[in-house]
Amino acid sequence: MPRRHAVLALVVAVCWAVNFVVIEIGLESFPPLLFAALRFGLIAFPAIFFVPRPDVRWTAVVAVGLFICVGQFGLLFVAMNIGLPAGLASVIAPLQPVFTIPFAVVALGERPSVRQVAGVCVALAGLGIIAAGRAHGVPFLAVALGVASAASWGAGNVVTRAARATRPFSLLVWSSLVAPVPLLGLSLIFEGVGRWQRAASSMDASGVVALAYVVIVSTFFGYGVWYRLMSRYPASTVAPFTLLVPVIGIVTAWLVRNERPTWGELAGSFVALIGLGLALGVVEALATARARRATGRSEEHWRGPEAQGSSGSTASS
Repeated sequence: MPRRHAVLALVVAVCWAVNFVVIEIGLESFPPLLFAALRFGLIAFPAIFFVPRPDVRWTAVVAVGLFICVGQFGLLFVAMNIGLPAGLASVIAPLQPVFTIPFAVVALGERPSVRQVAGVCVALAGLGIIAAGRAHGVPFLAVALGVASAASWGAGNVVTRAARATRPFSLLVWSSLVAPVPLLGLSLIFEGVGRWQRAASSMDASGVVALAYVVIVSTFFGYGVWYRLMSRYPASTVAPFTLLVPVIGIVTAWLVRNERPTWGELAGSFVALIGLGLALGVVEALATARARRATGRSEEHWRGPEAQGSSGSTASS
């Protein structure tokens, strides 16, 4: 991967990590389900007029919209609203591969490798440590909803994989069209019109900026760049950048929101990241990259100075 594309992947990881703090700020202005409905409403309109339709069945579009847009983000926003800190949320959310792998086994008949199974087990142990070592102010229900959000994301990944979409960004945009109505319905039931009115009357600049960030920066820029990189390079090259999200998220929440994780949360996060790294094949990817660099240096050494000079003159011509 060229350096400029590696920098882009790093920027996306930073944007997604900061996104959890931005969501926390946005929840100070909007009730969670209404916030999620506004997010996907603004993603769908007017983007569907410019983004081509996904080349999958509409049942897949609806399923992705329900699992990822409604399930993943609806549960995440509610979890953060009732006490899941931004830093801890940035650790739990990226653990969706832990659920994608077993769901793919059941639904698609895929056979995971021993490394992937070990990674899932280690990551689940990390989640258990996080749940046990959480701060006293973090409700267990908030942690459970955060884990359920990651599981819903995993289910959405399996639907996307089964649909075999060749334009995943189109699928993301058009599945956003599914989300506003059920999210608004749930918001009306659990949050009520009164909270909508209070949000409208008390909304300030921070709420507007937070909503703009999750729509423009996190979604259109983040996912747009990410899917472009995934289409050009192997997943083993691009996916490891997601391991930076929890680290940057914890640091950002500490600096911006003064959220200090407990030692139990830090230990559990470390174990979960190890498991996620195993599941994503990060170690193998790094070893392969090192082997390629070593092979390149060896070939350059054995070519000798004359061959190097001739190749250099050919390149310059």
